[in-house]
Amino acid sequence: MGCSGLMLCLHPVLDVPPSLGTALSLPPWPALLLAFHTPPVHPETLRVQVESRCPLLPRPAAAPVELSLYYESLCPACREFLVLKLFPTWLLLPEEMLNITLVPYGNAQERNVSGKLDFQCQHGPEECLGNMMEVTVPVPTGLARGAPAAPHCPPCPRRPCLQIYAPEVDIGRISTCVQGDTGVALMHHNAQLTEALDPPHQYVPWITINGKHTDELQAQAEASLLGLVCHLYQGEKPEVCGGSKAPKIPPGCRR
Repeated sequence: MGCSGLMLCLHPVLDVPPSLGTALSLPPWPALLLAFHTPPVHPETLRVQVESRCPLLPRPAAAPVELSLYYESLCPACREFLVLKLFPTWLLLPEEMLNITLVPYGNAQERNVSGKLDFQCQHGPEECLGNMMEVTVPVPTGLARGAPAAPHCPPCPRRPCLQIYAPEVDIGRISTCVQGDTGVALMHHNAQLTEALDPPHQYVPWITINGKHTDELQAQAEASLLGLVCHLYQGEKPEVCGGSKAPKIPPGCRR
């Protein structure tokens, strides 16, 4: 929108008749200067009035809500939150509203055994394998891993998912990725992220919103993640942001 278009928006806001510039044989910008001699208007009031009359004016993009999920692959409460809360919310909302970082590690323990890192997981070796797979799985727009994926390492989902979404990927290469040094390095990074939490996590799923964790935010995310994100997002909200009710998720897996 040029100066003339902007003036047409500002005329009713500042009580300057559109013909003022023409009547005085002035271009729009001197007419705007004359408008400054009108009674002062509070800046916030002026902003609201201008935006209401000028819907095409560019507006700064709102920052997305940042959600980080610290979890472990076989924790029942983690799986329920992922399937019943996080995934539907991610599907329903436009990608600019929500950024998700997944950090599979949870209540695992990292040990140095004879110079090599080893992991013990709360639900046994199968969970460690699941964590290794999930730390390298490719993620779509709006999602991220805690650990950066290695470019030479193929995605590592379980066999049924692989057959559906990436049948061209060799399962042998996946096993090499998960069981080799790359998988260990990625899991070590997630261990560091988890141990650096402040406050320290007491259970999983452990949720941070915009870098913060509180009991209130955790409870709100578990009760209605969609409603929480809609409430926190400062930009224009989609129709789906009408609130939602859902059953309470079972207690998490404590350390």
